[in-house]
Amino acid sequence: MSKISVLVVDDAPFIRDLMKKALRTLFPGIRVEEAVNGRKAQQLLGRDAFDLILCDWEMPEMSGLELLTWCRAEAATKTTPFIMVTSRGDKENVIQAIQAGVSDYIGKPFSNEQLAAKVRKALARAGKLDALQAADTRPAMTGMTNDSLNALTGGKAEVVRRAPAAASAAAAAPAASAAPASKAAALAGRGQGQLRLASGTLECVIKAISLKEALLIIKRTDTLPQVLEAAVLDLEQGEADIARLNGYLHAIAALEPKPDSEWLQVTFRFVDRDPQKLDYLSRLIARGTGQRHYVPGA
Repeated sequence: MSKISVLVVDDAPFIRDLMKKALRTLFPGIRVEEAVNGRKAQQLLGRDAFDLILCDWEMPEMSGLELLTWCRAEAATKTTPFIMVTSRGDKENVIQAIQAGVSDYIGKPFSNEQLAAKVRKALARAGKLDALQAADTRPAMTGMTNDSLNALTGGKAEVVRRAPAAASAAAAAPAASAAPASKAAALAGRGQGQLRLASGTLECVIKAISLKEALLIIKRTDTLPQVLEAAVLDLEQGEADIARLNGYLHAIAALEPKPDSEWLQVTFRFVDRDPQKLDYLSRLIARGTGQRHYVPGA
């Protein structure tokens, strides 16, 4: 029985590694190849056949939507299952992808369970589900695991995922007695963005930002987000536009020097290589202070 072959297309090495390791863990024996953008994917598709394509939307040189359009115009890939993997979840984007011939859609960040379900569904529709050489060999992953960490460590790390929450930094700013006045003032007012994880969304305030990472302030909940957890940072650009920045949680620390700190500082490391997003970050930094810090409300 021949192996199922999957092409993973994403300009972010972290996301590619995450998907490759998750696929190989969930489906032993599967063959996984990778491409850094649509143009490179075209070259691979031109010389090899794949049973499934998992593709990011926003990439340099050729976007996922452009690659999808090309695939549907080529005889060899006209019917190949094509799953768009992206943080773009707006109705108009979904409609655009459907009109171009997308097979399915999975939003970032995603859990291993969500990825496995989409892959099985796409291969079942194509009549190739039976070609998977083996079922999952590891115990079923639940919502209480850090999928990013599991994928990158081969499932050897035992951690607890944060429960779904949407606590607003604006609605629960700490009192002056709980933090220095400067911190309380910095955290007051509405959150400047939303941090989306596979299990829920948190309002956050941007403390500092660079082309590499952002320092975010979030309110502590009963359970904590995990280091290496994949996430998406949504930032409002205007009344209707939202910038979606892909990344992972690089570090988490208490904002206040005490074990019961009500607020956490999260280092969110960007993984996007999209020139448009880098340009957006550059303009965002330019609006900040002389220390290259983004001032909420500026």
